[in-house]
Amino acid sequence: MRKLDWYIFKKFIGTFFFAISLLIVVVIVFDVSENVDSFIKNNASLYEVVFHYYIPFIPYFINLFIYLFTFISVIFFTSKMAGHTEIIAILSSGVSFRRFLWPYMMAALLLAGGSFYLGNFLIPRMDTVRRTFKNTYMENLMKSSGQNIHVQIEKGVYAYMANYDMKRATGYKFTLERFDNHTLEYKLSADKIVYDTVKDNWHIYNYIEYDFIPEEKLSRGKIIDTVLPMKPSDFYFVKEDFEEMNLIELNNYIHAQREKGADNILPYEIEKHKRLASPAAIIILTIIGASLSSRKTRGGMGINLGIGITITFAYILFLEFFRVFAISGVISPFFAGWLPNIIFATIGIYFLAKAPK
Repeated sequence: MRKLDWYIFKKFIGTFFFAISLLIVVVIVFDVSENVDSFIKNNASLYEVVFHYYIPFIPYFINLFIYLFTFISVIFFTSKMAGHTEIIAILSSGVSFRRFLWPYMMAALLLAGGSFYLGNFLIPRMDTVRRTFKNTYMENLMKSSGQNIHVQIEKGVYAYMANYDMKRATGYKFTLERFDNHTLEYKLSADKIVYDTVKDNWHIYNYIEYDFIPEEKLSRGKIIDTVLPMKPSDFYFVKEDFEEMNLIELNNYIHAQREKGADNILPYEIEKHKRLASPAAIIILTIIGASLSSRKTRGGMGINLGIGITITFAYILFLEFFRVFAISGVISPFFAGWLPNIIFATIGIYFLAKAPK
C-alpha cells in the first residue's frame, strides 16, 4: 500500500478503536452501577468481577456492535476528509473512486476477519468464564423445563417426565417410548429415575417394561441400572447456551440434534448464520459509508452522520425482523442471516454508482 492508502487505513482503524473504546468505558460504568448490588449481595470478589466478568465482556461487546461502529467511523472520518476537500484533491489527481476504496476494503477485511475470529472462537471460550460468573452472582442461567416434560432423545425414542429436579438429578413419573413408523415397539414406565454422575447411567425405580415386538411381554421390578441415550441436560435448558459454543461445536451440536430428530435446533441455526453473516456486514456497510460521505455536502458531517445512523438502525431492524420470521418458521435461518446483507449490498451498489468519480 502507498502513503495515501496508509493514511486512510490509519484514520479508519484509529477512529474505530477510539470510538469503540469510549463506548466500552461508558457501558462498563453503567453496567457496574446496575449490577453492583448483585456483586455485593453475592460476595463477588473484585478479582472475579474484573477478570471473570468484565475482561470477557469487552470482546463480546466489541463484536456485538462492530459493524455499527465501523459504519459510524467510516462516515465520521470520510466526511471530515470531504469537508477539507481532501477527497476532491485525491480524485482530481487521477485516482479512481474504486482505487480510493482500496484501503477502506483492507481495513474492513481486517475488522471482518477479527469479528469472525472473535464471534466464532475467542468469545465462546471466554464466555464460559463470563457465564459461570453470571450464573453464580447475577442470574440463574439454568431453567427448569417445568411440568410435563416431553423430549425426543433420539430418532423414534421419546421420554416424558411429570417434573425434573435439577439439584437432585431426579425425574418423577418417567415414561420412555420407542416407535418404528408410528408403531409402538417398547414402553418403560417408572415412579422415579435418578442420574448417577459417577457411573454415567440411570437408576430406575418401581418400573414396568412393555415389549410389543415380536409379541407382547410385560416385566416389573423395584430398581434397575441402565444406560439411556439421554442426559440430565435434556430435561432443563440453559439460557442461550450456544454462546459457549465455537463454530465447530455449534455445527456438531446441530448435526447431533438432527440425527436425533429433535426440533429444538432453530435458535442454534439462527445463531450460526448470524455469526457467518455479521463479518460480511462490515464490508457492505463500509462501502455504503465511504460512498455516502465522500461527497462534500452543504449540511456538513451532521447530515452524513444522521443518514448513516438511520441506515445502521435500519440494518439492525432488518436483522431482528428476519430473525422473528425465522423463529416463527416463515423463512429459513439461512435467509434470516443473509437477507439483510443482500438488501444492504444492493443499497451499497446504488451509493457506489452515485459516488463522486
